[in-house]
Amino acid sequence: MSGGMPAPSWRALLAAADGAPAELAVEPGVWPGGTAEAEGVRILWLGEPRIRHGEDFRDPDLGLILARLWREQGGALLEALEGAWLLVAHDTVRHETVAAVDRFATFPVYWAEGPQGVALAGGGRAALEALGRSPELDPQAVHDYLFFHMIPAPWSAWRGVHRLGPGEHLRVGHGRTERIQHWRPHYVEPEEADAEALAEELRERLRVAVQQAAGAEPCGAFLSGGTDSSAVAGLLARLRGEAVDAFSVGFDAPGYDEMHYARIAARHFGLRHHEGYMRPADVAEAIPRIAAVYDEPFGNASAAAAWFCARMAAEAGVAVLLAGDGGDELFGGNARYLKQHVFERWWRLPAPLRRPLEALAPHLPGRPVLLRKAQSYIAQARVPLPDRLESYNFLLRFPPAEVFEPGFLAGVDAARPLAHLRTLWREASAGALVDRMMALDLRITLADNDLRKVRHMAEAAGVRARFPMLDAAVLELAHRIPPRLHLAGGRLRAFYKDAFAGFLPPEVLAKPKHGFGLPFGHWLNTDPDLGTLAHDHLEALGRRGIVRAAWIQRLLAGNRDHPNYYGEMLWVLVMLEAWLRASV
Repeated sequence: MSGGMPAPSWRALLAAADGAPAELAVEPGVWPGGTAEAEGVRILWLGEPRIRHGEDFRDPDLGLILARLWREQGGALLEALEGAWLLVAHDTVRHETVAAVDRFATFPVYWAEGPQGVALAGGGRAALEALGRSPELDPQAVHDYLFFHMIPAPWSAWRGVHRLGPGEHLRVGHGRTERIQHWRPHYVEPEEADAEALAEELRERLRVAVQQAAGAEPCGAFLSGGTDSSAVAGLLARLRGEAVDAFSVGFDAPGYDEMHYARIAARHFGLRHHEGYMRPADVAEAIPRIAAVYDEPFGNASAAAAWFCARMAAEAGVAVLLAGDGGDELFGGNARYLKQHVFERWWRLPAPLRRPLEALAPHLPGRPVLLRKAQSYIAQARVPLPDRLESYNFLLRFPPAEVFEPGFLAGVDAARPLAHLRTLWREASAGALVDRMMALDLRITLADNDLRKVRHMAEAAGVRARFPMLDAAVLELAHRIPPRLHLAGGRLRAFYKDAFAGFLPPEVLAKPKHGFGLPFGHWLNTDPDLGTLAHDHLEALGRRGIVRAAWIQRLLAGNRDHPNYYGEMLWVLVMLEAWLRASV
């Protein structure tokens, strides 16, 4: 899937006089993409849309082709569009306007409604400005940010403003405004399949996807040393027939540095390897940059490393960076997939056996360790999915009244995040457990989080990020792999690793799953300057009436002995304060 720069904050107003068709007014000089008008359809687009099983659209005919296809197919066209794109179709014949995003919402679309009409924009603030309204922070969104470490679609940071989620479009016309899903992952889940034939097909489809994403521009690759980034970088080198640039970030902190594996992959494929080690001073520099880039608070700690890596690429003259994001969510790479299969075995026990064990578990002695583990297993297994996936969520480890100020807590629904997850879980077009978890992660972990991290940080550094793993052909293949192959033999990504066993270095294939990101918690304890900056932000946040200052102090105290655990939440809080300073 190709991708471009995140769009500037363009804005448009869809206004209608009483009883008259709506008029679409785009603010002059700010629309960053193409426009065309034909057959009663005005088309605005961003990115590189492709028609399924057809030719790539190229300027100067793209707009006219899209207008003609819209006249013929209407909204059905959206199901056939592939690649990275944003589309606005103002149809004067059907008297409706549609704003749509691709399968991963590469380019954001925010919208808000008011007496003047419906505003469409590339940012929440811009949508409100189109309506002449001042932005007002939504406390519910702040609460949800602290739960998810980002604000998931369809919500935004601002009252009255929504954001389209992946594979969605907004239809405005005939007195209605409707948010509609035109694409969601569909899992075929065959019981039997030729694993070797599927593996060969995957290798070829990913090769073509890398070739299309690289294009003819100066192109390099992120290289973490994992299976996905290594495969993408290796395929790029094989396709170019020469050394290509690959960029890796390391950390001088125990348990966080994976540069060893990146070096193995670089040597194996003959890459021109650029190494950068991120220091606490680099993190301090990144904090305000990250806060300024996003239209809402964004707390993915690895955003700092993504920005650092992309900046190296820009300094090396690279225009496009290929990333391996998506592999875990397509091929069963997250550790919780195996863990949840273990917990689900509990529900296979006959109910007459489960009930007495559930009653007995709380009364088991804490020792020996085996009994304590049995208590923990039963307690977690009893929680249904998807709630169990959030067992270690920081906000669920403390009573809400201990975390939030009373006035703030009174104005939010603390149950909304879990309700959102349950809705997505029910809507997943998958039967097998691993496929349902991957469908949820495609939305929450990937589209709402990791892809926004990589795209925005690359843009901030002056390069474009593209994601070959998310090419439509790779997606289609991934969704018809028998679920049993993904975790065969109790191995994460079993099918994918077997498919690339003759291509990737054995050390990379055997590399353990890395569970950490930025060593923020460690550096808070060891670097005085970063510690001072963080404490300044945290103290200021504690005075805002959102989270209790005493709770923040409890986290800081815990971080002294357990930085891996507490550091992530402290980063989320620091980034909230940094964003509030920059945007509110």
